[in-house]
Amino acid sequence: MLSVKDLHVYYGGIHALKGVSLEVPQGKIVTLIGANGAGKSTLLRTICNLVPARSGEILFQQENIVRVPTHEIVKRGIAMIPEGRRIFPNLSTYENLRLGAYGRTDDVEIEQDLQWVYKLFPRMLERKNQQAGTLSGGEQQMLAVGRGLMTRPALLMLDEPSLGLAPILVEEIFEIIREIHKQGITILLIEQNALAALKVADYGYVVETGNVVLSGAGDELLHSEEVRKAYLG
Repeated sequence: MLSVKDLHVYYGGIHALKGVSLEVPQGKIVTLIGANGAGKSTLLRTICNLVPARSGEILFQQENIVRVPTHEIVKRGIAMIPEGRRIFPNLSTYENLRLGAYGRTDDVEIEQDLQWVYKLFPRMLERKNQQAGTLSGGEQQMLAVGRGLMTRPALLMLDEPSLGLAPILVEEIFEIIREIHKQGITILLIEQNALAALKVADYGYVVETGNVVLSGAGDELLHSEEVRKAYLG
């Protein structure tokens, strides 16, 4: 579904991604693990064209999307749940979810998707009219994921969905990731909680200082001595 080939990205004079290549097969969960500042978020932002690529290719369903505007990339079926949630705090939970469907005109299907989000996250229905800024951290993360799902994505990219959450909520978020995946949505996941990420992933990549240094099946990386020492403690 997604193929990144020899991607180079710069922030001013800093070479942030140094020839990154990876594949995200349709219907799979692929995770990127690595330390802070390794380039993981930059990669997601570049896929969405929020950060321009200097060179390389990003093929989504066989089409190069490197120069495609961000709003068009969303329409083509890629949604990103950004690190830090980035919800609209002064709008209600419901208004935030409806904004996820801003590019859609299929009212019946929008309503169906809204009901699906409420089924996944019953608390979003309970908090429907509440200002999003007053939700707890875990609820805001659920809202951010729900808003992304309202775009009806083929590929959902999640940037640090468990960041700052209590362990019990981390478990809940990963359970929901599994549930979304069961609906046929392909997932690209960035996560500092390497253990939780590799447990759900079909395939994983280890990123260090802008390079992919290791890749393999999720289970294989979970039991790799190198990965255990560096990321699993």
